[in-house]
Amino acid sequence: MKDVIVYVEHDGGRPRRVSLESATKAKELAAALGGKTRAVVLGKDARAVGAEMLTYGVDVAHVAEDADVDAFAIDPQVDYLEAVAREAGPALIVVPYTMIGRDLGSRLGARLGAGMTADVTDLKVEGGRVACVSPKLGGLTITTCGYLTDYGIAAVRPNAFKASGGQAGGEVVELAKPAGKSYAMKVEDVVVEAAGEVGVEEASVVVSGGRGVGGPEPFKTILKDLADALGGAVGASRAAVDAGWVTHSHQVGQTGKTISPSLYIAVGISGAIQHKVGMRTAGTIVAINKDGSVPIGEFADLLVVGDLFQIVPELTNHIKSGAHHA
Repeated sequence: MKDVIVYVEHDGGRPRRVSLESATKAKELAAALGGKTRAVVLGKDARAVGAEMLTYGVDVAHVAEDADVDAFAIDPQVDYLEAVAREAGPALIVVPYTMIGRDLGSRLGARLGAGMTADVTDLKVEGGRVACVSPKLGGLTITTCGYLTDYGIAAVRPNAFKASGGQAGGEVVELAKPAGKSYAMKVEDVVVEAAGEVGVEEASVVVSGGRGVGGPEPFKTILKDLADALGGAVGASRAAVDAGWVTHSHQVGQTGKTISPSLYIAVGISGAIQHKVGMRTAGTIVAINKDGSVPIGEFADLLVVGDLFQIVPELTNHIKSGAHHA
C-alpha cells in the first residue's frame, strides 16, 4: 500500500468532522508509506468541500457533483470510490465508522477483495505496513490488525484523531461518471436532525441521561443546558430510549452509537456493560448518581454522589459564570 484514500461524508457544504480527522491522519500515514493522500467527495457541494479538504493535507481531492449520488442510496458512492481505488493501486481506504461508512466500506471490500477493520481507534505504519488498532468483544480486548490484501479498508471511529488544517497545497480533480451503471435503491425522503444540534458521534463533550433522570423533560432542560454550556451534545442510555424519553439517535452503547468524546458526563446512568461498550474510550468520564455503588463508578474518573437535579443545574451555572468571566 502507498496511497491513503479518504471517503468524505458531508452535509450542507460542510464535511463531517470525522472526515477532517481522517484526512489529517491520512496525511501522516501516506507520508510514512511514501504515497499520496486522496479524498473522494461526491454529490451536491462536492467541489467546495473538496477544496476545503485540501487544507487538511489532501494531495488530490476527487470530486463529482453527480445527481445520482443524492438520488440513490450507496451504490453510486461505491462505484466512484472503487474507480479511485483501482486507479491508485494498492491503498488504504478510510471510511467513517458511521451507518453510511460501514455500508459503503463493506460493499467496497467485497468488490476489491479487501480486508476490512471496523471501529478503528488508531492507525499506524509499522515496518512499511498499516496496522489498525480496534477494540473487540465489546471493548474487553484491544487488537492490532494488519492486512494480507492489496487493499485495506479502515472504518474509523469519530473523535479518534485530531483534525488539523492549514494551507492548501493539492488539487481538485473531476471524476468521470462510471459508465453503464443503473441504480435501484432510490432515496425517497431524508430525515434531518434539528438545526444547530451536534450529533453524539461528532461531539467533543457528551452529556448523557439514563433511567435515573426520571422522564423526558430533563433531556430538554437540565441536560441540554449543561451540554449547551459545554458546547456538546445530549446522549442517552438504552433504558431512557426504550422508555420513549428521547430518540434512538441519542443512544450510546452496544445497540446505539460508539463515541470517543474528550469529556463524557453520565447523569443517572448505572453503567451496565452494554453502555460501557459505547463510551469507554472517552477521555474523561464523570458520573453523577444518587447511588455510590453503581457499576459506572468502577471506571469513571469522577463519581459525584447526590441529587442530579441539584448538581447538574449548579454545574451549568458555574460553567456559564466561568465562561462569562473568561
